[in-house]
Amino acid sequence: MSVKTRIRWIGRHGVARVVIGRAHRRGDLHARILSDPAARADPYPTYDEIRARGPLVPGQLMMQAVSHQAVTDILRSDAFAVGFDPEAMPFLARKLFTRVAADERIVGPIDPPSLLVTNPPDHTRYRRLVSRVFTAKAVEALRGRVEERTAELLDAMAARPDGQPLDLVSEFASLLPVTVIAEILGVPLDMRKQFLTWGSMAAPVLDIGLSYQQYVESETALEQMSDWMYGHFEKLRREPGDDIVSQLVHLDDASGQLDNRELLAIAGLLLAAGFETTVNLLGSGAVLLIENPDQRAALEADPSLWANAVDEILRFESPVQATSRRSIRDTEVCGVPVPTGSFVTAMIGGANRDPEVFPDPHTFDVRRSNAKEHLAFSSGAHYCLGASLARLEGEIGLRRLFERFPDLSLAGKPSLRSTRTLRGFDQIPVHLNSNRPAEPEPHAV
Repeated sequence: MSVKTRIRWIGRHGVARVVIGRAHRRGDLHARILSDPAARADPYPTYDEIRARGPLVPGQLMMQAVSHQAVTDILRSDAFAVGFDPEAMPFLARKLFTRVAADERIVGPIDPPSLLVTNPPDHTRYRRLVSRVFTAKAVEALRGRVEERTAELLDAMAARPDGQPLDLVSEFASLLPVTVIAEILGVPLDMRKQFLTWGSMAAPVLDIGLSYQQYVESETALEQMSDWMYGHFEKLRREPGDDIVSQLVHLDDASGQLDNRELLAIAGLLLAAGFETTVNLLGSGAVLLIENPDQRAALEADPSLWANAVDEILRFESPVQATSRRSIRDTEVCGVPVPTGSFVTAMIGGANRDPEVFPDPHTFDVRRSNAKEHLAFSSGAHYCLGASLARLEGEIGLRRLFERFPDLSLAGKPSLRSTRTLRGFDQIPVHLNSNRPAEPEPHAV
């Protein structure tokens, strides 16, 4: 890769790696999660340690919030903004960060104008343009399509030779959400596996302190996806469909025309967010239910619990573990002062196991009465647009999976993703172990 790429890595991740490593050696708990593979595999004891120190804990990297109340307050407060302010960096780091800018054609999930790092009024405008796709009515209209795609994938799994193990992530958990979101966005179905590859390669950009190799792989994936999307926009300008990207490409001036970078930011984020977190939801949910047969039995006895079970999965193993905010004025959180310019990590995975809100929080319980109070979809202005679709895919996908293969079992140890912000499995070897006659597929509702 070029010298410019290496300089960008130094400014964006290399310096951070040094700072994180030093903080870890000095006992910083946040740095422990970022640096220690064991803590990353099981971060919950460390979350408990941080929470025990107070609602908002000063750290060598940034302030840390793990309590449910503190995280909620941060996510909902207009005293905090998303995104990074280079002007707040030390002089040398700022020069490294800004001197060699990224390719203007590439827009990653944490590059403006991505919704993840955009604040009002731009964020309000972009969100309004796409929110109609994810209204409750619009998502419910997708139920039949999700049922059909689920049935097709389960049929393909059932057609494999008896006794042959398969990877539940590549054969099911990844294909269901990417197929649905690709249809919504007008992306050809024959591109879905390519987008899964790009998404997997680019996902680490949500983390800080990437290795040089990780950074190069992520940048390469984003560059290739960006080039494809720009060509896709041109095709839709000539031959529009009835999908959301066609509508965004053909906005008139009165609606606020979008340039190519804005189109790429919106379409790319919707595509990535439309399957990345749902892959983790389906994978983690399947493993939890395989490992907790009593909970699976409860769902078989009372199928009305499935919607609540999805929320309990989201609470117990949050697909997004953390997000950060920057204070734009002096404020306080749960009585703790936060000066202007402070960076705060809202540890969603820890907040979702706060014993003040969720009794016996480290127990997976599909009957939990307040499971829906989790923060897995964030809160406030940046509440996940695709939350309703993720819940729908999680409920239908997992329910049909275990109805079709009630004896589903692990064929080996599931492999956790190496990412820190996103939590889930990249491989789940399973045996279908179902010798029962195949039941008729349910009719789409």
